[in-house]
Amino acid sequence: MEMLGLYPVFYFPNYGSAWLMGLTGTIHILASHTSVGAGMLFAFLAHKAYKEDRADLYDYMKRYGMFLLIFSYVIGSITGPGIWYTATAASPRGISALIHNFVWVWATEWVFFVYEVIGVFALIYFINKIDRKTHLKLTYTFAIASVGTLALIIGIISFMMWPGTDAFYTTGSASDAFFGINTFPHMFLRLGFMIMMSGIIGMIISSAMKKDNAALSKELTQKMGVVSLLGGFVTLFFFMWYMGTLPTNAHTVLDLTINSILLNRIILAILFSLYFFVAIFRPQWITRTLAIVMLFVIGIAGVWPGEKLRESMRKPWVAGQYIYSNNIIGRDVPGKGIKNEIPLLAEKGLLKVDPWVPERLRTITPENKLEVGKMLTVRACSNCHSLEKYGAYRPMMGLVNKIAQDEAGIKSYIKNVIGTGSSPYMPKIALPDEEYDAMAAWIATQAK
Repeated sequence: MEMLGLYPVFYFPNYGSAWLMGLTGTIHILASHTSVGAGMLFAFLAHKAYKEDRADLYDYMKRYGMFLLIFSYVIGSITGPGIWYTATAASPRGISALIHNFVWVWATEWVFFVYEVIGVFALIYFINKIDRKTHLKLTYTFAIASVGTLALIIGIISFMMWPGTDAFYTTGSASDAFFGINTFPHMFLRLGFMIMMSGIIGMIISSAMKKDNAALSKELTQKMGVVSLLGGFVTLFFFMWYMGTLPTNAHTVLDLTINSILLNRIILAILFSLYFFVAIFRPQWITRTLAIVMLFVIGIAGVWPGEKLRESMRKPWVAGQYIYSNNIIGRDVPGKGIKNEIPLLAEKGLLKVDPWVPERLRTITPENKLEVGKMLTVRACSNCHSLEKYGAYRPMMGLVNKIAQDEAGIKSYIKNVIGTGSSPYMPKIALPDEEYDAMAAWIATQAK
């Protein structure tokens, strides 16, 4: 019997599996993006300190670096593997696709990352222990390594939205997968946010220096306000460009939520512009408490909605627009020897080709119909939906009540919409009629 290369389904009740990655990723982005932004900021500060013979700036860099070690390299080092664990559990075939397409790119990124980690320790330890010109060169290499990690990882992340070019499907080439119209606007969007984050963190450090050196605290708070404002402008500019480089399915999802997205971004832009202008023109008003609060605001109101949006816009795909979010392969990729699995599902049914289906459930009977229906629904739908009626994210049963009133209506929707692939943001799930019956029966019992 022909079996698909599927893995056991990981489902986290009330939240759904994919959203765990988003939650972990939000924390990781704050930490990792601050690190890259700080690399560029340190290069600027070290250059200024060297050219102007400013010993006080080295003291600020040391304080900033100590904070960075905890915030970015402890929290980031915990949440980074956390993303790997949650992503691998939620979408093992998606992660496998990224590794098989970009194994050497990822290996190279790790070389840059290791240098980055060693570099931040060296920068802090060797302040005032080596000559300043050597320290400046070390700072430059740290900045290059930091930006290098972004430049290499961004093509991999962009591939999750869609490949660089359609030629990838024929050639299977990593360069065709990596470079596309989405890659560079995505990279510069994140660079802008990293610069802004370095300034936001910088204000936490500078505002805490008021008692020790009020004049330096004022100067650096103003400078961090300018840095943050510049980063925010770059972010907004490339965000608009990035939105224009998205695939059709992403725009379909985007159109459903565009008003709330724009409102969120406008409110954040106004709020943080005011904050940055206060830092520039009234730096004495910026306290450490306010600076920390604003860090949490950008995380909760800025990064988390952005991660949810990016996760949603990829649907129904999870990688390369050939692996569906439920880990079924939805198109041929001759360059990789990958075949579309939808025809086989339509012919044999998921019960016959999923290796993790217990033998007693491979044939549907009146006694096991609901159990089979639940198993099929978890396999097909749980990566995008929470299956509980009042789940936190995309509660499936709440949506069912809006589109169908009974078991027959549920089956009709699954068969004629999802089964045909006519929905632009849901996977095509073509199954034998009896498997649709089982899914509809279980969903109907849960939706009531």
